Amino acid sequence: MKWFDHLRTINRHKMLVMELCFKVGLYRQGLLHDLSKYHPVEFLVGARYYQGHRSPNAAEREQRGYSEAWLHHKGRNKHHLEYWIDYDLCGDHAMTGMKMPVRYVVEMFCDRVAACKNYRGESYTDADAYNYYEHSKSHYLIHPDTERLLSFLLKMLRDNGEEKTLLYIRYKVLKKS
Repeated sequence: MKWFDHLRTINRHKMLVMELCFKVGLYRQGLLHDLSKYHPVEFLVGARYYQGHRSPNAAEREQRGYSEAWLHHKGRNKHHLEYWIDYDLCGDHAMTGMKMPVRYVVEMFCDRVAACKNYRGESYTDADAYNYYEHSKSHYLIHPDTERLLSFLLKMLRDNGEEKTLLYIRYKVLKKS
């Protein structure tokens, strides 16, 4: 029944993201968030490697040396910073993070918060998404403006809570863009 547990995890995550996106006014993105997770390339791998406490993509990556599901997912979902990695326009064609449109940075914020809520369960705190980001950010290829906004929002969540942060996003961040 791992496939059913995986489906339940996906559905719960999608509902959490949708709820957060709706609160900031991103209705379309909330509805369409992560639909590729239901595609066989992602779903079957997720069901096979499901563990319940972390992404099945990590387990696939450990066994195969890469995650086909992740490569499929990040290439189809603009709320992932990895979607925005391209060749730098200057210099020797190094890979770099491109500036993300604000609405996708906000969806990425919602995605990270929902993932923490999903995997941490009852032990979730508003600091979890920021702590996870801080632990992982050293290896990200992310545009400085995107990094500043994401980091600011995660700190705001940590320090001021979800309600104030979502109101700030809705009435300040998204109204500017």
